[in-house]
Amino acid sequence: MTAFLHKRSIRETTALAAVVLTSLLICADWGILAKAEPPETAEQKYAITIDATAIVSQSWWHVPGATPSIWTSDIETSDAYRTTDARVLQLKPGRYKFVSFTFDFPFDVTPAGMVDYAPALNQCVDGRGTPTLIVRCKRTYPHGGKPEYSLAP
Repeated sequence: MTAFLHKRSIRETTALAAVVLTSLLICADWGILAKAEPPETAEQKYAITIDATAIVSQSWWHVPGATPSIWTSDIETSDAYRTTDARVLQLKPGRYKFVSFTFDFPFDVTPAGMVDYAPALNQCVDGRGTPTLIVRCKRTYPHGGKPEYSLAP
């Protein structure tokens, strides 16, 4: 290796060093060498309160992927959330699902950190445009219309 370097002239070595330095600066400017950070909004988590305390009689609920599941062998000893307490979840913007044993529905966390859901759920769900999702019904009854949200998982 040293023999190779000695054969090169100072001018060639300087030119090579300049090319390497320029390449490193370009890579750093493009963020290739820097730690890749996603945009703040993509990783931003919001404190979203799920309040199902109005549900009578007491039961359990979960948000798949965000809370302990209610589908365990012994719900009494599981870590699943009970409807007796409101819970604060740290959720990124996106689509989620509130699930209880008798009632489930999709809801969204907006990029502004507010909850949104289909207007057809207004009789049983409250809190649209706020960081709190309030679930008031243990079950819903068919209203005879087409759902305003997708039934596909």
